[in-house]
Amino acid sequence: MKLPRNVSAQNLVKASKKLGYEVTRQTGSHIRLTTLQNGQHHITS
Repeated sequence: MKLPRNVSAQNLVKASKKLGYEVTRQTGSHIRLTTLQNGQHHITS
């Protein structure tokens, strides 16, 4: 699934935290979010 281009990284992190994700690492402008709910799942943005 692709995200709309007008979503900022800050807004993505804020919305993802409400869904149980947390930032696990950041390299430059790439952020990796991880959740352990219902198994481990990652989002990289």
